[in-house]
Amino acid sequence: MKAGIHPDYHPVIFEDVSTGKRFLTRSTATGTRTAEWTDGNSYPLITVDVTADSHPFWTGANRVLDTQGRVEKFERKYGRRQRGGSPSAAPERGEG
Repeated sequence: MKAGIHPDYHPVIFEDVSTGKRFLTRSTATGTRTAEWTDGNSYPLITVDVTADSHPFWTGANRVLDTQGRVEKFERKYGRRQRGGSPSAAPERGEG
């Protein structure tokens, strides 16, 4: 491997914002905040939205994100479209 082209790995604390669980690992990412770990040392802290601690695939918890179909959701948001309006509003196919 060439020297000087690989990033520097260092200890970093990642925190899951939905569960609050933290874990210490090595990463190339850096954070502006720091936190103290159980060993008494301070490490950069990076907050993330999803980790294996909160992801439904790993936790086995099923989340229902959308209980209605897409069409019903669209109609509820933008209103139901009028079908068959007046003949003068839109020409029929085949008319010139």
